[in-house]
Amino acid sequence: MTQSPSGVTAPGITTAQATTALTDAEIRARTDSYFNRTCQIVSHFGDCEVTYAFFLRCPVISAPGIMLEWLKNIMAERGSHYTVDLLHPEGEWVGAGEPLVYVTGSFLHLADLETLLLQKLGSSCVAALRAYQMALSLPQTRFLAMDARHCAGYEMQELMAYAASVGGRAAQQDGAVGFVGTANDAVSAFFGTTQGAGTMPHALIGYAGSTVRAAEMFHETFPDSDLVVLVDYFGQEITDALAVCRRFEELAKAGRLAVRLDTHGGRFMEGLNPQESYTVVNRHAPEALRRYRSDRELRYLIGTGVSAASIWKMREALDEAGFTQVRIIASSGFGVTKCACMADAHAPIDVVGTGSFIPEIWNETYATADIISYNGVERVKIGREFLFASARNKKDS
Repeated sequence: MTQSPSGVTAPGITTAQATTALTDAEIRARTDSYFNRTCQIVSHFGDCEVTYAFFLRCPVISAPGIMLEWLKNIMAERGSHYTVDLLHPEGEWVGAGEPLVYVTGSFLHLADLETLLLQKLGSSCVAALRAYQMALSLPQTRFLAMDARHCAGYEMQELMAYAASVGGRAAQQDGAVGFVGTANDAVSAFFGTTQGAGTMPHALIGYAGSTVRAAEMFHETFPDSDLVVLVDYFGQEITDALAVCRRFEELAKAGRLAVRLDTHGGRFMEGLNPQESYTVVNRHAPEALRRYRSDRELRYLIGTGVSAASIWKMREALDEAGFTQVRIIASSGFGVTKCACMADAHAPIDVVGTGSFIPEIWNETYATADIISYNGVERVKIGREFLFASARNKKDS
């Protein structure tokens, strides 16, 4: 086995709260009781060296960094030697059931860590795959991670931000722009930045009383920042977008102004209805409409909310008014399927803001670990013999 306690070099890992070592008492309180009892039994009858195989039941992108960094910190606190054999480095595709990593060390010091290690592995790997798929669908589009509000607390936020950064870097290796930042300062290091990105929420427009006035307030307060304006608050996306562009014509011409479409799914964007939406998409990507579509996919193309039709309609309006340098930022439910539909429609999106890389089906995120050897003797429960294969292939190579 290779001595490689961390095995990753991703930005932000060493500062993540999720990697902070816990006391033994905290670990006992958070782990499953049968692991605690196993530790007591092993302590009484004698320790042995074991090898754990970690895997998931569905295809994923390898994102073990937070788990391995936490393990390194815990084992350092315990003064216990261990080794890591990372079969699939961070960002690499992992097939369903393939062992992702082997961890070898003291049974006494590893047994009570299994619950917490699995918590830090499964959801990150699935979310990384989703982020990768989204970024690869729209390779010329920049992605901003906006997942925090959908997370169940800060530790989940760290795991999801880390996953988006891993999936984004994997997509970059395949030629995509990928995820370039996040909305929060606290997890920005995962993306190699020092601050979160973002300008204004809908509440600021409500406070200001008009979209133009909100833009004026923002620009007066942050004159050196690019201006990104939400334009759906009053249901006049095109009217308000053009009004802001005319008010800040110099910023618009300099490429320092963007409009963000976040129209909710209960209505069409200004100027659209089912017929007009169909016409708009048919002008730019008729082939996208001629393939068979599920109801959900068709809605992403010509339905309510932020559809491909709404993005094309906004681009047409901006260009016709001479604001060709104004960028379009799209948000609202941009998951894997929606990004693929936008790609089919060649939707002119400059930036996607999304948290929809968070796994949709949570039971797909369940990671599993099995011990496959005790003091060098291969042994695993019936049905999991496939976990031996990678270990044997590694020895042979």
